[in-house]
Amino acid sequence: MNSLKIGDLIAKLPIIQGGMGVGISLSGLASAVANEGGVGVISSAGLGLIYHDPKRSVAEAAIEGLKAELRKARAKTEGIIGVNVMVAMTNFADMVRTAVKEGADIIFSGAGLPLNLPSFLSEGAKTKLAPIVSSARAAKLLCEKWWNEYRYTPDAIVVEGPKAGGHLGYKAEQLTDTEYSLESILPQVVQTVNSFASAHQCHIPVIAAGGIYTGEDIYNVMQLGASGVQMGTRFVTTEECDADIGFKQAYIDAKESDIEIIQSPVGMPGRAVHSSFLESVKQGLKRPKQCAYNCIRTCDVVHSPYCIMLALYNAFRGQLDKGYAFAGANAWRAEKIESVRQVFESLVAEFNALRDRLR
Repeated sequence: MNSLKIGDLIAKLPIIQGGMGVGISLSGLASAVANEGGVGVISSAGLGLIYHDPKRSVAEAAIEGLKAELRKARAKTEGIIGVNVMVAMTNFADMVRTAVKEGADIIFSGAGLPLNLPSFLSEGAKTKLAPIVSSARAAKLLCEKWWNEYRYTPDAIVVEGPKAGGHLGYKAEQLTDTEYSLESILPQVVQTVNSFASAHQCHIPVIAAGGIYTGEDIYNVMQLGASGVQMGTRFVTTEECDADIGFKQAYIDAKESDIEIIQSPVGMPGRAVHSSFLESVKQGLKRPKQCAYNCIRTCDVVHSPYCIMLALYNAFRGQLDKGYAFAGANAWRAEKIESVRQVFESLVAEFNALRDRLR
């Protein structure tokens, strides 16, 4: 595998660990990935709940939580540490500003187009910016917007296909349409981004994401023009993943039929592991309650049968009877708990084996 260059950052291996909230990828997982030569990513989603105490508001706790996780990660690694901040979060601006101020190496941002992301960079900031898109059209729009408004070109662009875990930037009917598969949209995004980069005499690596699970998958998307990959699901069943063992076990116990598409309260389809909680939602046994966290702008509080933040937090703590685990399409392939180092060793071996067979 080649290294991955993002601005003046160089990752030894072209593997970015996807940001997984609530609490699934914090400093523990991120630093372990960074130590193996990849890019570790802390998710900012849900930090206000994880770090909440009666002495401060959820918003204040989120800021302090992100500061704490970044500092913990820095104490454990000299590698590349990024932060994932969703556009749909009500505290988007606070999380971005905090990440920049704390010197995060890179910010990944999706769940909406981060059209104003460069506006948060302070003078002298070295934090790189990598938007997450689901189409060439979105990539073109964002590149042009950033250049016209801020004279800033993306440091990298992540293109996420419909097999990703968590909230998905697609309509439900597009999830199984081959026209929207990662293999279809990736070359289109690469062509669009390369054209823009050439016109502006810069380098913008395109990172492929969504359903990538093996070293063979990495090899195949790189043949389609990707400079690197973003992987979340594969790192959940690791010793260093910050989730409770119960969350990890949900992946290991899952059959392929247990990975399902749900309609999230935030108004987007999502992919998760089936649970008794989700079964109760389907049967109409859950009832809407007052919003306690005001975390996502698009959440339909009035009609929602449950609080998604609380459901994901419960799952993070291993309480799958009170929540559910978001997961990528390949989560059912997990068989055991292993170290991040073992995952990297497997990915490199699988990549090299396929490359050598095809030579």
